[in-house]
Amino acid sequence: MKKLIGPFCLTFTLLAGGVGASSGADYEKGLDAFLAGDYATALGEFRPLAESGHAIAQFTLGVLYDKGLGVPQDFDIALKWYTLAADQGYAGAQTALGEMYRKGNGVPQDNRIAARWYTLAAEQGHAGAQYSLGRMYYEGEGISQDHKRASGWFILAAEEGHLLAQSQLGVMYATGEGVQQNLETAVRWFTIAARRGLPSAQAYLSGMYALGKGVPRNLIRAHMWGKIAASNGNTQGGRVRDDVSEHMTPSQIEKAEKLARECIRKQYKEC
Repeated sequence: MKKLIGPFCLTFTLLAGGVGASSGADYEKGLDAFLAGDYATALGEFRPLAESGHAIAQFTLGVLYDKGLGVPQDFDIALKWYTLAADQGYAGAQTALGEMYRKGNGVPQDNRIAARWYTLAAEQGHAGAQYSLGRMYYEGEGISQDHKRASGWFILAAEEGHLLAQSQLGVMYATGEGVQQNLETAVRWFTIAARRGLPSAQAYLSGMYALGKGVPRNLIRAHMWGKIAASNGNTQGGRVRDDVSEHMTPSQIEKAEKLARECIRKQYKEC
């Protein structure tokens, strides 16, 4: 079974924009099939609904064709269904169109159009769109670079639980980009994202402990988070771990490694 990634993760696909408002046996059957990875059955159930104007079914058909789930990948067909759903105001589809235009999948790459679609969805409270729009303001892609506006969208997305937005907020509070610098707040956001398993946030948090920024300097915690980040493939975390090791006693290193093992076993909760 193919897995949905990025903005097409399960939550994005099926819950964005109020899926709970949907009803009908055909929709429920299609939803059950989708969740089970039976995309051919899902396609058969959703297509009649989509053709009758059901926005969430239209969006889901777009996802199936966009990702090649149960059908050959076809960006043109995905674009058709996304557009129909987006024109009805469905935030998930508007975000998906933003992705297509940002990446140039099935359409000429156009960051300005991407930003317009992201804005429509972000204003409806779609966390994925809020994060993507924040990135565009942060980088100045398709719109004028504006770190303050970027931070505003990141804050909204982070407060709704968007993992990458949480880590990005940590970066911005650490550097003072778009917000008043606040190292304690940076540590708070890095910690939230690190405990949710984001390797880059784990590495950033390791560095904050190593330098004593926003938190009392603690080489054991720095080593622990650096080791965890490195175990998840983050080379920056590995470098911090190695750097602080040079200033630690063997017993401190042993304690840090034990804490790292325990943290991984607990899936980073309460670390």
